[in-house]
Amino acid sequence: MAPSPILIRNVRPVGFTPNTAPQAATDILVGTDGLIKQVGPSLIASPGAQVIDGGGGYVSPGWTDLHAHVWHGGTDISIKPRHAGLERGVTTIVDAGSAGEATFHGFREYIIEPAPERILAFLNIGSIGLVACNRVSELIDIRSIDIDRTLAVAEANRDLIVGIKCRASHVILGSWGITPVKVAKKVAKILKLPMMIHVGEPPPTYDEILELLRPGDIITHCFNGKAGGSIIEDEDLWDLVSKCADQGIRLDVGHGGASFSFKVAEVAIERGLMPFSISTDLHGHSLNGPVWDMATTMSKLLSVGMPFEAVVTASTTAPMSAVGLKTENLLGIGTKAELTVFDLVGSDLKVRDSQGATATLKEMFEPRWAVMGSNAVRAARHMPKEGTAVVCTCGAHN
Repeated sequence: MAPSPILIRNVRPVGFTPNTAPQAATDILVGTDGLIKQVGPSLIASPGAQVIDGGGGYVSPGWTDLHAHVWHGGTDISIKPRHAGLERGVTTIVDAGSAGEATFHGFREYIIEPAPERILAFLNIGSIGLVACNRVSELIDIRSIDIDRTLAVAEANRDLIVGIKCRASHVILGSWGITPVKVAKKVAKILKLPMMIHVGEPPPTYDEILELLRPGDIITHCFNGKAGGSIIEDEDLWDLVSKCADQGIRLDVGHGGASFSFKVAEVAIERGLMPFSISTDLHGHSLNGPVWDMATTMSKLLSVGMPFEAVVTASTTAPMSAVGLKTENLLGIGTKAELTVFDLVGSDLKVRDSQGATATLKEMFEPRWAVMGSNAVRAARHMPKEGTAVVCTCGAHN
């Protein structure tokens, strides 16, 4: 079927200028080539156009999930992209290390290239990636890393690989400590790419990891509540994290099955430490609880005191900038349309964090449409069925 023009009516742009209030309601016309043709009030629909009624809700740059796992079939933990992508309001999924150098070719051919969403990837420093996540560690010892092949795969896939991923906690590394983080950072430096580091149960300690990072690198699971890994249990660590964030090290939420605490997030935000980016760490053990989707994760950050506009920025242009995507003039004439249409609605939904603490969300982000070029997809939050939640109690899953 040939693409048709898309007319989005009556939406308030937000997030196109970071951390600013929504603009007045407008219409947006997208051509059959997927490019924005007009922006303004009371636009006339082109013949045969698909009309989307925004109902006075919001339109933002396409939601970008900086940490998910979508190498479905190639790892035992990944989900299908559709469960995290356009149908959930997300136009860009960044896979956080599901594939290593030995498996990335399959990830590219069978998942990334066919997907309607944009999928980018942090390449796992461990050659096998998350093939059998935590049942078989990708970082048992130095035999798990092939620097030459990792460099070669990253160079051959520069269009998709946006950084190097290393999971740095004792349930993954055993007694190996900080060494794989050092190796990963060296590889990232050679490639001139950022590094994403998973922080969790020490060793290595959060402090040791931060000493290796540079502006542009990413700490994911920044608000985890694990003993020895929480930023609010140690004032020296708090001061160091705050200093590093001020210097350009990026704090990413990475909710996941075991890595987000309402208490840690609320205290941090109250003290002025905002996450750079909001991400889900969606995978097979977090989809049906406690994460669900991007919109619910955004709503959780809103509930603990993060301003609405800051939540939108941390879910759009901030993560886009972290992986080298264009962040300027996203509503400009001639720009490819990558948009999320959503509402903010009243709610009494009870949710939990990764430690089992519960909260009632008074406001919810509700995705309505995701527009990727000339493709407009109806979007909605994930609604897990009763009894489908998978709860990880071992602490090993993200």
